[in-house]
Amino acid sequence: MDAPPECEDCRPFVRVAALMRAAGVHVPKILAQDLERGFLLLTDLGTTSYLQALDATNADELFRDAIDALIKLQLASRPDVLPPYDEALLRREIDLFPQWYIARHLGMTLTADEREALAGAAALVLANNLAQPTVYVHRDYMPRNLMVTEPNPGVLDFQDAVFGPITYDVMSLFKDAFVSWEEERVLDWTARYWEKARRAGLPVSADFGTFYRDFEWMGLQRHLKVLGIFARIRHRDGKPGYVEDAPRFLGYVRGACERYAPLAPLLALLDRIERREPAVGFTM
Repeated sequence: MDAPPECEDCRPFVRVAALMRAAGVHVPKILAQDLERGFLLLTDLGTTSYLQALDATNADELFRDAIDALIKLQLASRPDVLPPYDEALLRREIDLFPQWYIARHLGMTLTADEREALAGAAALVLANNLAQPTVYVHRDYMPRNLMVTEPNPGVLDFQDAVFGPITYDVMSLFKDAFVSWEEERVLDWTARYWEKARRAGLPVSADFGTFYRDFEWMGLQRHLKVLGIFARIRHRDGKPGYVEDAPRFLGYVRGACERYAPLAPLLALLDRIERREPAVGFTM
């Protein structure tokens, strides 16, 4: 790893790698390090990611391994070790949606009523997120960051780990940025996680329906954040590919809004958004 210190700090990667390895999660071993110059010598976890390998025939097996690794990480959780995934951070992330996706990418100006509706929906979502039990959160536990290895999976890109809502990583695993699954399979995999987590003594709800509601409401925070991030990558960083996956995330958000009556104002805003095309002249 070559990470110039003026661009990136390697220390969180080193710290979280040690934490995850102690939990029994397969992460790269750090063979040598020069943090002052930003160099790490790491073991190689191969070239095949879950995103490349997953298909309808092997998904159950691969996701079983991913669930088991996630539970190991969560069982190792202790407060005051990782930064908190607190209200300030959750809110900064969800605010990327109006700032970058609505205003910059679509070129839309919301009315006062629409701004109020979006703020109200965000407050409901964050209240749910913050009420959930807290564990170690990888924060990007998705197929692109999981490698097909022995033992399986190898886990990458964990340097931004935090202490936050228990549904975040399992939701990220099954509601992915780059691949979608039928709702029945997502329900089945989420139930398998929930059953294993309960048996392991993790603080999940005793009722699966309540747990799945929290899973979906956590998803709303992440999906709105990712829409903002993808638009920012497009317009600030000049990388157009990511925002092409916006319809996938809008679909995730719409599905949750259609199931929960308090989110009706956000659904109405989505109706307006999805009738719009990105504004002309907003490329950089």
